[in-house]
Amino acid sequence: MSASDNQVLFRRAPAAIRRRGVKAFAKILRDQVASGRPFECLITDDRELHALNARFLGKQYPTDVLSFPADPQAEGGLLGSMAISAQRAREQARQFGHSLQEEIQILMLHGVLHLLGMDHETDRGRMARAEADWRTRLGLPAGLIERVKA
Repeated sequence: MSASDNQVLFRRAPAAIRRRGVKAFAKILRDQVASGRPFECLITDDRELHALNARFLGKQYPTDVLSFPADPQAEGGLLGSMAISAQRAREQARQFGHSLQEEIQILMLHGVLHLLGMDHETDRGRMARAEADWRTRLGLPAGLIERVKA
C-alpha cells in the first residue's frame, strides 16, 4: 500500500455492499477529512467485531465500528485502522430509514474522526460538531453521535 492509498478490505461482508462506492467514499474521506492521510478499513461481521471489542476493550458484544489510531511516530503517514460490522450497519440502516451504503459511510466517517484523535465521550462536543459538519458537507443522514442524543 502506498502512503496515499486507503485499503478497504471486505471479509464476510454481504454482496449488497457496493464495494466500489465504499472505496470511492474512503478516498473522499482521506482527501477531505484526513488531509490526505490514508487509513485502513475492514468491513466484516458481528463475530469479528465482537472478538475485537473483547480483545481490545474488554466488552463482550459486537459493536458497529472500532477505531485503532496509528502511532503518530510511525513512518508512512498511516492514520490508523478501523473495523465496521456489516451486520450492525444493516440493522441500523433499517432502524433509521436509510440505505446500507449510507450507514457504512456514516460509520466510516465516525471512525476517521476517531482516528484523527477525537473522542465524543471526552471532548465536550468537538467531535459531535465535526461529525455534523462533515455529514452535512457529504450529504449523509444523521450520524452516530446525533442518534445517541435523540
